[in-house]
Amino acid sequence: MILAKLPPNEKTRLSALKDLKLFNTEPEQNYDNITKLASFICKMPISLITLIGKKKQWFKSKVGTDICEADKDISHCSHAILHPDELMEVKDTRKDPRFADNPYTTDANTPIIFYAGMPLKAHNGAVLGTLCVMDTKSNSLDNEQKDALKALAKQVENLFELRRKNLHLEKTRIKLRTRNGQLKDFAGTVSHDMKMPLANIVMTVDLLKKKYDGSLDQKGLEYLNYLKQSSFKLSNYVTGILEHYESDTLDESLNEDFDIHDLLEQIIDLLNINYDCVINLPKKNNILNSNRAALEQIFLNLLGNSLKYNNKEEIIIDVTCSKDDKFYHFSITDNGIGIPKDKQEEIFKLFTVLVEADRSGNRGNGIGLSTVKKLITTLGGDISVNSVVNEGTTFNFSIMRFQ
Repeated sequence: MILAKLPPNEKTRLSALKDLKLFNTEPEQNYDNITKLASFICKMPISLITLIGKKKQWFKSKVGTDICEADKDISHCSHAILHPDELMEVKDTRKDPRFADNPYTTDANTPIIFYAGMPLKAHNGAVLGTLCVMDTKSNSLDNEQKDALKALAKQVENLFELRRKNLHLEKTRIKLRTRNGQLKDFAGTVSHDMKMPLANIVMTVDLLKKKYDGSLDQKGLEYLNYLKQSSFKLSNYVTGILEHYESDTLDESLNEDFDIHDLLEQIIDLLNINYDCVINLPKKNNILNSNRAALEQIFLNLLGNSLKYNNKEEIIIDVTCSKDDKFYHFSITDNGIGIPKDKQEEIFKLFTVLVEADRSGNRGNGIGLSTVKKLITTLGGDISVNSVVNEGTTFNFSIMRFQ
């Protein structure tokens, strides 16, 4: 028996095999289908997908044997992987000096007399193992069978590559989740550390105005009011960032039953509308089961925008609500300033601000609609917008039903 030499890129090969994380994994239907086809097409009783490790050969899929692994030194596949682009066929192992006294050849019960193996390559060209067929008697493959075995080997390689990419995506997903968690922690810390000083600034401004009432000229009062407004704006900005990062995950245990009219009426009270406005509630008062706090934040943002970005003497907002077997569907239509068609995709991006100032002269921070989209996505739904400049805007969105 002649031992196979090590491939010239053995270190790279073993590294690629380790990265794939296939050794000692559970059987998979996609691999088993290929070994079954190989056995059937080649008319061989044994078919294997082998992976060649440092000392062991392990079978990812097998037909015709119960053996799961073998020593690499007596492996036929250790010889096959030395020629990555060639199918190795041994018609009679008893006549081949590499295998004549191999334990598999001399086995009294089920000797391996015929072997044919096609190397299986990773994305970087390193050979990881073989797709092979074997027989207990001398045999051979015709050209069509050889071509079929090569084609099936390509399919195994495709499965290897798909697994590699999925593992990479999972690794990236874990990294992103970790970074997102760090951002949330940072946002929470910033929110806590900044809000108290900002509140102190607002209180100090009020105290100064009260203590020096009559001593300050108009310009001085303007400066103090500007300082107070800036503090409120920065506080809202920090709160918006915190809400944006908290919108990634929602606890389904917080779902509750509530009616849409009650929710909207409470939101209208919170908006404290002090100008001519008509908000038409849905005709039917549907009972919903969802995360009320999340839906409240969605409506607060959307209704708030319909109020702020409106230049009409009378603001009119229509809200609809319906449901089917899988989703709750909502729409909010206003008669506001509208959104240019070429900007309608951008409005859901973080920090995107399209208008210099709202109805009250304040500039937005570009966080609200991004948070709305994240909340809706987390609730299993989607949102879209239709708008005509100077006529109005309609936001349509859905969220998944859980009951």
